[in-house]
Amino acid sequence: MDIFKGQNLLEFSEHFKTDGNCKEYLANIKWKNGFECVKCEYTASQIRKNFARTCNKCSHTETAPANTLFHKVKFGLRKAFFICFEMSTTTKSLSASYMGVRFGVTEKTARLFMHKVREAMKSSENHPMDGTVHIDEFVVGGREKGKVGRSYNSKKKKVVTALELTDKGKIKRMYALKIDNFSSKELEKIFEKHIDENATVTTDLWRGYRPLFEDYNITQIESNNGKNFIALHTMIHQVKSWIRTTYSWVSDFNINRYLDEFCYRLNRSRSKVNIFNNLIERMVKSDKIYQTKIICS
Repeated sequence: MDIFKGQNLLEFSEHFKTDGNCKEYLANIKWKNGFECVKCEYTASQIRKNFARTCNKCSHTETAPANTLFHKVKFGLRKAFFICFEMSTTTKSLSASYMGVRFGVTEKTARLFMHKVREAMKSSENHPMDGTVHIDEFVVGGREKGKVGRSYNSKKKKVVTALELTDKGKIKRMYALKIDNFSSKELEKIFEKHIDENATVTTDLWRGYRPLFEDYNITQIESNNGKNFIALHTMIHQVKSWIRTTYSWVSDFNINRYLDEFCYRLNRSRSKVNIFNNLIERMVKSDKIYQTKIICS
């Protein structure tokens, strides 16, 4: 299969001229290890003109987008591919309203599909951070009178983020996760999902990390207004600025999806040449999601 590589929009539009090109691309990824009927599990099939497969035993026909995150895309696969391209290869992606205008779909349609793409961008949690890791918390939202610091009754979205650094102090990977409050129980979620027990973890002096000392190698130091966590605070500023300038506001339900999108692009910033193909493979391997399960932000 000739996979698409790079970030060139002209080359991309030349590679995917029609919906048929997109179906062929999906079919090659979906059945690259062989066909298996979803109804009878038979492995022999016939290939149709639209790159669908018909089972030789029960005659069930399955299209390339079926049972993937492209399931029942009604505004055209080529437009869906272009949205995936924009969300994966650009630095900051686009808002749903602008994405709709750009590709001739409604804002709601663009938003719903973009949430599907963000589901594919979610971390597999199979490769926890095991090196030098810095952790801190932040909030997303405007100023609230009388709510400062780690206020528990604030309406702002609370987030904990972990940043893995190289031996030279460069950014290697980043993960962020919405939490309900700044308690030890909530902070532990990011440790369970993304941090190996052998990692060397550094945090500020917040007492919520102290109960985790028994299970993880944690060192606490003074933040010094962020000067001791320069790389971490730079990334926190970038993610907050990205949400504020691109989307202006996100719902409490969907904020993890936006954080997954930001981290997905950042963690693959050194392999942008294959990032589009990686995203399409993830969307094909993911199970279908119906509109009723996606709540718009």
